[in-house]
Amino acid sequence: MIRFFFHPTPNPAKIALFLEEVGLPYEAIPVDTSKGEQHAPAFRSINPNGKVPAIVDTEGPGGAEVRVFDSTAILIYLAEKTGKLLGTPQDRPELLSWLLFIASGLGPFSGQAVHFQFAAPDGLSYAVSRYRREAERHYQVLNDHLEGRQFIVGTEYTIADISAWGWLDRASRVRKGEADPLAAFPHLKRLFEAVDARPAVARARAIGQNHEFKKVNDEETKRALFPSNYPPAA
Repeated sequence: MIRFFFHPTPNPAKIALFLEEVGLPYEAIPVDTSKGEQHAPAFRSINPNGKVPAIVDTEGPGGAEVRVFDSTAILIYLAEKTGKLLGTPQDRPELLSWLLFIASGLGPFSGQAVHFQFAAPDGLSYAVSRYRREAERHYQVLNDHLEGRQFIVGTEYTIADISAWGWLDRASRVRKGEADPLAAFPHLKRLFEAVDARPAVARARAIGQNHEFKKVNDEETKRALFPSNYPPAA
């Protein structure tokens, strides 16, 4: 059994989609990051970095219980565990390259673009421009790669496509003010729409809909989400 710790944000969405695609039994456990539940000692014992997603596999290697944190690590672990959505052995170098391109570039720059356009104080135009343009640059790199290709790696749908989908789903926030945020990246848009149309996506989006996550952006929320902006408690 997979215990899946999540909040309805891009990186956990990737894991939700994988679990639904392969039909692996799991228990979804909400972690309300706006309330600071990710900082609780019980959760930090699963992910010392205090981030979602994280999983506990009660039937890990050798039958032992194991924890895995970071969305890319989880995708690789679960794909190897199930033998699904990994592509071919010949695809492995490209698969790892694009997974880490998303993990170290497209994802973080998208997240910072969203932060500085929606959460940061006004007057930080340089940061807004820097992160948004870098996110768009990563969009362009992936868009160019996808010309003439159906999927990111090889000829099959893989965890690389799932990983990209998680953040492309937030394109309207990354490219704030754009009526069609992926229009300038037609190959990327085609990939996103192809993944988004899969039946497993609707099931993944439904995870946690019966849980009332905090939506008020008050001081507690800011301290929970951006603790490094505040001095440590005395």
